Amino acid sequence: MSAPAAGPTPLQSFLGGLALALPVQALLALNGTVFGISGFLHSAARGAPDAAASVAGLVLGGLAVGALDPAGPLLHDPAPLPLVLSGLLVGAGTKMGNGCTSGHMICGVSRLSLRSIAATATFCTTASLTARTLHATTLAPAPADASLGAHGHALLLGSALLLAAALLARRARRAVALLTGAGFALALRLSNLGDPRRVLAFLLTPAHAAFDGSLVWLALGALPLAAALYRAGGVRVPPRGRVDARLLVGAALFGVGWGIEGICPGPGLMNFGWALVTRRDVVPLATWLGAVVAGGFLVPS
Repeated sequence: MSAPAAGPTPLQSFLGGLALALPVQALLALNGTVFGISGFLHSAARGAPDAAASVAGLVLGGLAVGALDPAGPLLHDPAPLPLVLSGLLVGAGTKMGNGCTSGHMICGVSRLSLRSIAATATFCTTASLTARTLHATTLAPAPADASLGAHGHALLLGSALLLAAALLARRARRAVALLTGAGFALALRLSNLGDPRRVLAFLLTPAHAAFDGSLVWLALGALPLAAALYRAGGVRVPPRGRVDARLLVGAALFGVGWGIEGICPGPGLMNFGWALVTRRDVVPLATWLGAVVAGGFLVPS
């Protein structure tokens, strides 16, 4: 039986993409840190304080989303087995491949990193194949929404205020990490790409009637601005080496996990904070995040 997908939101997703690029560059410029959320999660689980501040910021942003929107996050399949399997694959894959959609697709692709371009192509391919295998009959088309949404103005204002606060706190690394994480979460909610149904509908590709192109609009907002800000800034990220088997296998595993549930680390953390306020799907999201951390521990550094 098919459930309606959420429907494309081109304006919200485009503006959300623009808003995502700003905390990404702010964290790099102020702390010298790439905004890689899977890396934050794996490092925080091993006691790294700056990474823990970024994770806390993403959850804090989700709490703010919950105060705005009492509906709460909606998982496409909250059954324990796919949640755990998805989380383990996302955790192991992002640890092996050294990144997810934030670190590779937004940060790396905007820097024209060959490793990130290869990783993004790989995980998008395996995620799409997985989604088409598992969800081709579980999602139905939904009408587009070209508006800014009920909470768009508040989310944009909140993102701007958090960015300003991060700039004012530029001498305090953990405050910068916390504030940019929260700002990223608000921008992610504005983009609507925290919604697993919308992600899965994108991964079904345009050949499917339920395809949702919102992620394309997010990329059109985020990537050019992130690229321009990186080139205008003074901090450069050194190349990490060649495209190797570990990178590609890790990206492929991550893609399969992403395609099972439509969740990656950033949306998982934002949605967890949102769920804590609305008390909806708290246990499934905590289960998924726990499995991501466990999956990371399965992979040697």
